[in-house]
Amino acid sequence: MELYDSMYISASGMRAQGDRLRVIAENIANAESVGETDGKDPYRRKVIAFKNFLDRDLQADLVKVAKVSTDPSEFRKRYEPGHPAADADGYVSYPNVNTLVEMTDMREAQRSYEANLKVIETSRAMLARAIDLLR
Repeated sequence: MELYDSMYISASGMRAQGDRLRVIAENIANAESVGETDGKDPYRRKVIAFKNFLDRDLQADLVKVAKVSTDPSEFRKRYEPGHPAADADGYVSYPNVNTLVEMTDMREAQRSYEANLKVIETSRAMLARAIDLLR
């Protein structure tokens, strides 16, 4: 039945966006985490990638997390000569996390999650209405 299929497809999207929200939350939580001593790298931003896969039972494309990888971009540097993690020039490496970008990504993931939830709610309401008509 197509309405059940739409609910499964939306549920897979909700799971994927939930995983995305967890990765974003981890990035935000570690936005100021530095290495404890000179030479230790700070937290490196994580990024998530999705992929489609065919569910043979439903004959529908669903979405799932392909991988969570690290962002290879450069760390931010701040001049803090008294910090234990400062290098020989007095600079401390901070994570390559931009909280503004993370908050924007979080809002996008939240909206995608809500859209999938709305599809499930609408499908459920349509099924309930169909059952009512059959009575």
